[in-house]
Amino acid sequence: MTAPTASTPPRLDPERLRRLREAAFRIRQYSLVQAEVQGQGYIGQALDIADVLAVLFTDQLRLDPQDPESEDRDRFQLSIGHYALALYAALTEAKFFPVEELRTYAADDSRFPMSSMRTYTPGVEISGGSLGHGLGIANGVAMGLKRKGTGRVVYNLLSDGELGEGSTWEAAAVAAHHGLDNLIAIVDFNDQQADGKSTHMLSMEPVTDKFEAFGWLARRCSGHDLPALVQHLTELREIEGPRPRVLVVDTTLGKGVDFLEAREKLHFMRVAEEEWEAAHRTLESSHRALLEEDAR
Repeated sequence: MTAPTASTPPRLDPERLRRLREAAFRIRQYSLVQAEVQGQGYIGQALDIADVLAVLFTDQLRLDPQDPESEDRDRFQLSIGHYALALYAALTEAKFFPVEELRTYAADDSRFPMSSMRTYTPGVEISGGSLGHGLGIANGVAMGLKRKGTGRVVYNLLSDGELGEGSTWEAAAVAAHHGLDNLIAIVDFNDQQADGKSTHMLSMEPVTDKFEAFGWLARRCSGHDLPALVQHLTELREIEGPRPRVLVVDTTLGKGVDFLEAREKLHFMRVAEEEWEAAHRTLESSHRALLEEDAR
């Protein structure tokens, strides 16, 4: 696996870092609340991507929860629809929904179906789930926004497993050909898919070199390093030049709940009824440890 970018990010303002840390904790907490309703789900992915979503939804994205269809909004597109737990949690953190509604997850008539769907949920931009299509959809939206001259940005979250889809690289070539500098792709590199490790199924390393070869501006960092995430996402949005941009984030499935991190089967997991209280307790303990580390 290629090492994350080595440069040390600038230290974040303590209040900004605390705000992001608290948002990431709540996104993980909200993900567990939803998953507990069903007793199972794509829990590891929701926990692994929480830091990235905290930075996006509380620090980077231009969104208005009172007007989710505003033309003057950034677009966050979840190509990997099975990460819906995390997206609903992030939208709740961004005040799109009341916290109590999370307990309706996957129920009949809920606005939170198990896989994210645009027609069900305000703030959801595409119906994800047919993997390998998300980046192509993002291309079309980015082209439309450029023609309108809105200045808004399309963020597309995809998985390392999706890099094995030929359609993803066709879309990457098209984005570079059209100079879509208002497109930022984020690849969650947790090295896990349904049948095992992504690098064992079809390795795409070195990922950043491949994107660069396709004409993209590429960066890589830990998906749990909040200062690095802020630095790279800000740079990728603001840097000039007619190139699409990508940030590869290395993440740990189940992040924040150590006994879930250690599970052998992590793609879709079942959590026993007696484990939920321990999961919440462990998450709180991990969060306190991070706050103490930040204070030092």
